[in-house]
Amino acid sequence: MAKLYELKTFTSDNGNLTVFERMIPGTIQRVFYIYKAGHSARAGHRHIKAWNALICLGGSCRVYAHDGNKEDVFHLKDPSQCLVLEPEDWHVMYDFSEDAILLVVSNEPYDKDDYIQEPYPNSHWDTVSALAGS
Repeated sequence: MAKLYELKTFTSDNGNLTVFERMIPGTIQRVFYIYKAGHSARAGHRHIKAWNALICLGGSCRVYAHDGNKEDVFHLKDPSQCLVLEPEDWHVMYDFSEDAILLVVSNEPYDKDDYIQEPYPNSHWDTVSALAGS
């Protein structure tokens, strides 16, 4: 199941330095970021192999995650928060603030065959998205 971590942050008069290390298995193979997302929902899939780590570098967003048994909504609003998604976590990112910049780090390169689009049958994403207005 998806898990939210607090990244180690060093604070000084010169600013903050936040460290991302050993959060996902293997080596980093892909990095991308989402910005100017507006009111759209992004993702709506899970993976066969890929682990992802999500960090909202600026602004905020919410992430719905469901592993087939448990579901949760995470509010990413600080760059020291890191949400780790395991391959079986069907997820949707939504409710992006105007200034949101969501960084995604993956241990696998892009492979269209690694994506499973269908939500789990017992998912409540439709209810969550209706309440959120996504």
